[in-house]
Amino acid sequence: MNILFAGSPKSSSKILKYLAGLKEVHIKGVVTQPDKRGKRGADLKDSEVSKVASALNLRVLKPISLDGKIFRDEIESLDIDFLVVVAYGKLLPKWLLRHPKIMSVNVHFSILPIYRGASPIQSALINGDSQSGVSFMQMTDALDEGPVILNKSLEINKDDNKITLEEKLTDLSIKNILKVLEDLKKGSITPSEQNHSLATYCTKISKDDSLIDFKDSATNIINKFKAYFEWPGLSFIHRENRIKIHEISIVNEESNGIAGSFNRIDSCGIYFNTCDLVVVITYLQFPNKNIISSLDAFNSYRSFFE
Repeated sequence: MNILFAGSPKSSSKILKYLAGLKEVHIKGVVTQPDKRGKRGADLKDSEVSKVASALNLRVLKPISLDGKIFRDEIESLDIDFLVVVAYGKLLPKWLLRHPKIMSVNVHFSILPIYRGASPIQSALINGDSQSGVSFMQMTDALDEGPVILNKSLEINKDDNKITLEEKLTDLSIKNILKVLEDLKKGSITPSEQNHSLATYCTKISKDDSLIDFKDSATNIINKFKAYFEWPGLSFIHRENRIKIHEISIVNEESNGIAGSFNRIDSCGIYFNTCDLVVVITYLQFPNKNIISSLDAFNSYRSFFE
């Protein structure tokens, strides 16, 4: 079967690599986001999908506009059975979705119609969900509203964070994607309309989301730490310094001060009161400094926190 693949991040690149290695699949082209400028004006960086596609000698397209004539002409010259989309990062135009002979298929990391949108993994972790999953969906021009071909669920472990959960969902996608495409090609599976009344939505994560308030509950703080573990991370303001948290946990101890206030510091950590239980930070990072342990913080920054 001939496939046009669209995606950008690491999870997408793993699925692309898997598909490209199958004898049943011929990747006719790969669409990914344009190269982006790195931090502090560094050189342009290509997406993870672009890196994998280039390593596999696949045809790579990085359109700035999905409606540009050159891009459209190039796509319409391709004979494809499926368009497979995994976290490409932009809504696709109708003409592109209608181009494949069989179907445009999206791999979405939630059990639709829950968590339509850009951050389903983070949303599941923030909300403390016990389950997540993958939805293979027939694409329409509306955001994640198309009929569902197949849902596959998995349990969220209490120690999962954004990185580990995404890896599990990627593996789950890889285990099921070939059968989904083969069943669609044979006509042995029919997509089912979503129950739109149950739909929930999630938005794109921004750098500002990293800032937490210790007035929140301890559980909510830990859930945000897990959700933002890869990016943008979790940080807090103390004495006008924005400090990044690299490890935090809940102490089985009720807060004994005003919610959001500093509790104490010792060699085991920096403790803050929340609206219920105390949380302890054991690894942290000051602006433009290296990550340090709670012992280093106790020895070098004790007066800063007390």
